[in-house]
Amino acid sequence: MTMLDRRLNAYRPDLAEAGLQGKVEASRFVEGNPARVAVPVAALRPVPDLSKGIDTELIQGEDVTVFDRADGWCWIKASSDGYVGYIRESALDTTGAAPTHIVTVQRTFLYQEAELRKPYKDVLSMGSRVAISGEAEARGNHYMTLDDGTAIFAKHVQPIGALDGVDYVDIATRFLETPYLWGGRSGLGIDCSGLVQLSMLMTGRAAPRDTDMQAASLGEPIERGDLRRGDLVFWKGHVAIMADAETIIHATGHTMTVVRENFEEAVQRIGWLYEQPTGYRRPIT
Repeated sequence: MTMLDRRLNAYRPDLAEAGLQGKVEASRFVEGNPARVAVPVAALRPVPDLSKGIDTELIQGEDVTVFDRADGWCWIKASSDGYVGYIRESALDTTGAAPTHIVTVQRTFLYQEAELRKPYKDVLSMGSRVAISGEAEARGNHYMTLDDGTAIFAKHVQPIGALDGVDYVDIATRFLETPYLWGGRSGLGIDCSGLVQLSMLMTGRAAPRDTDMQAASLGEPIERGDLRRGDLVFWKGHVAIMADAETIIHATGHTMTVVRENFEEAVQRIGWLYEQPTGYRRPIT
């Protein structure tokens, strides 16, 4: 049988997703059951072990397919990008209304009620999806409310799909100074490929999760001399977004933040560790 990428294909000796029947060996094949992320940010790991590093993150309101539940863990596949891994069972929910709105600012607060002076319940990242059921006014501020009475500042959310067509570089710029986090994919902490993926998601475009996936399939290859705003520059294990012909935006371990810097200077600095760029791509608009 062919060895498939375990990041995008759910298979183990004892269990595999139904779509892989005939492609991999497993004792049992299942369709899986739907669930939804019910916490602000949930880590997805390659194994069910809190001591291991994370592959990526899922954010509130994202849909998943659950193939297995055991010892407080779920083995799942994310609907947004097909990533497979283990997530804490407590991070998922199988009930509740479908999300109607998406958070459009880098971070925002979910208040216990529609009043900014009241305690907040959670901090939500850009891209978080919530089910809005009503509206409220307090001290001149407009809030959107959820079924449980919690509230979010109305200007920080929009109906899902409303941002289609927005320039994804503008979205990426909103993450400047966000802390770098390996595997991070939220406004609380993000890595280089997570910045690309989440920024594109907010414009209604799908993108693979990891750098090697993006370098192999995202958009079309171009030459270095053709670089312009919105193009991507790849190194082995790293990616940056061209803000213009001379400047990049990227999440980097060099400063442990999302930064904007001169492209040529970045090439020289990064070259000491990762050599020269391996390719350049232009996302299809």
